Amino acid sequence: MSAQPLSQIVEYLDEILLTSTTPDYPTAFNGLQLSNRGSVSKVAAAVDFSAQAIKAAIAEEANLLIVHHGMFWSGVQPLVGRHYTNLRALLDADIAVYSSHLPLDRHPQLGNNVLMARALGLEPSEEFARFKDIFIGVQGVCEIPTSMLIERAQRFSRASGGEAIATSGRGEEHTTRRWAICTGSGASAETLTEADRHGIDTLIVGEGPHWTAVEARERGITIIYLGHYASETLGVQAVAADVSRHFDLPWINIAAPTGL
Repeated sequence: MSAQPLSQIVEYLDEILLTSTTPDYPTAFNGLQLSNRGSVSKVAAAVDFSAQAIKAAIAEEANLLIVHHGMFWSGVQPLVGRHYTNLRALLDADIAVYSSHLPLDRHPQLGNNVLMARALGLEPSEEFARFKDIFIGVQGVCEIPTSMLIERAQRFSRASGGEAIATSGRGEEHTTRRWAICTGSGASAETLTEADRHGIDTLIVGEGPHWTAVEARERGITIIYLGHYASETLGVQAVAADVSRHFDLPWINIAAPTGL
C-alpha cells in the first residue's frame, strides 16, 4: 500500500457525503477541518474529536482522522490551553481532520441511522426526522416484540460502552409494528410530533431530555435511548472502511466511549 493524495480523498468524501449541500448546525463545519502536508497512508475513525482520539491516531501512525463531532463543536475558542495542545499534536504528527455530522447521519448506505436500523434487525422503508429541507433518520415496519427490540438495543449499546434504557407506558409485551430511528440527540418535540403523525409506536434515539420520556408515555410511544455515543459509532467506521477500499489504505477504529 502507498500513500494517497489528501485532496483526492477529501474530494471523494465531499462528493459521496454531499458535504457542501447538506444543511447543518453552524459549529459542524463539515468537510476538511485541518489539512496535513498533503498525503494519507492510514485512516483513523472516531465519533468525537478529542485528545484521546488524537493520541490514539498518533500511536497508530494514522494521518487522516475522520470524526462525526468535529474540532469546532463547542464553538470558536482561543487557541490556548488544551485547544493549542491538541492542534500542536495534530500538526506535529501531520494528521488531517475530516468531520461529517448530518451528512453522515443521513447517508443512505454509510449513515448512522440506516446502519443502526440494520444492526437492530430492522429494514428502513421511509425517511424520518426532518431538519430544514432534509431528513436525518429512517423509519419502517416490522412485527417484533418490543422487549426483544429493547434487548437487541441493550446488547449493541453495551458493546459500544453504553447502556441503553427504554421507557414505555404499554408494558413489556407490546409488539413493535412501526418504528423510527434518529441517532444522537434524537428525542425532541419535533421527532415526537412526527412520530405521532406517522403512527410510530417505537422511537429509537441516542438521547433526549427527561421530559421526552414523560411525553412519550402520554403519546403511547416507547422510546429506546441507546446513548448518544453508541448510536453514532457505525457511520464513521463505515466511511473509513469505504475510504480504505476505494484508496487501498489501512484504517483503524478509535473507541472512546463517553458512557452517555
